Amino acid sequence: MSALPILGVWLGGWALNIWLSRFDTRLTRVLVAVIFGATIIALWEMIVRAYAIPTVILPAPSQIAVSFAANTGILWTDFVQTILKGALTGWLIGAAAAVLTAIAIDRSPFLQRGLLPIGNFVAALPIVGIAPILVMWFGFDWQSKAAVVVVMVFFPILVNMVAGLKATDAMQRDLMASWAAPYGASLWKLRLPAAMPFLFNGLKITTTLALIGAIVAEFFGSPTRGMGFRISTAVGRLDLPLVWAEIVVAALAGTLFYGLVALIEKKVTFWHPSQRN
Repeated sequence: MSALPILGVWLGGWALNIWLSRFDTRLTRVLVAVIFGATIIALWEMIVRAYAIPTVILPAPSQIAVSFAANTGILWTDFVQTILKGALTGWLIGAAAAVLTAIAIDRSPFLQRGLLPIGNFVAALPIVGIAPILVMWFGFDWQSKAAVVVVMVFFPILVNMVAGLKATDAMQRDLMASWAAPYGASLWKLRLPAAMPFLFNGLKITTTLALIGAIVAEFFGSPTRGMGFRISTAVGRLDLPLVWAEIVVAALAGTLFYGLVALIEKKVTFWHPSQRN
């Protein structure tokens, strides 16, 4: 196969997307994204076959699809172990802890001066350094991976939540004080709603961090299941199609996770200017 068909597919996809982008509708926006992705996959397949790239270097999308279909049971087991048990549990615990800590910091200037520097220090710790320690502390099952995720997501959510609790201006706070509103009422009716856009920014950022943390932590010890474990062992067997199948599952899970949080944000913060069309 010469380079002309490859060039033709690329130019054809490019030209079609340029034409569709003139029509700013929801359907055309979806079509542009679908055509772009399909063009990339087609070019990938054609380049691998045209230049006989070895599978251990870069498998073709068709080989990845065959491996995906042949290993759905393994992929589902790894998804449950890594994403649902490790990443999601750690993300929920880390987010809840960060929100409660942010409220405590907002309530106490002493904690603001003491905890934020410590949180900054913890956030700067490399995952390859803390993951083996947490695996030794919490064992080789999903609990240690959830602990790694908690450490990774805690500080970004904390910083955003602290900033969100300060988002109200002095006039609004004085108005609540003039009504003799206690701290709890002011927090619930004024400051937490104002902090929601900041909180969801932190939550969206950490959706991908949670997946990365859970997968990387499995390289340092895990039972005989999990995405990180499977990638490590598959690389040792030179089974690159299975490695890429795990990567596809991780990418799809991360995209759905982010999209779900963004959808909840749209429902919760419908009043915010960023959510208006």
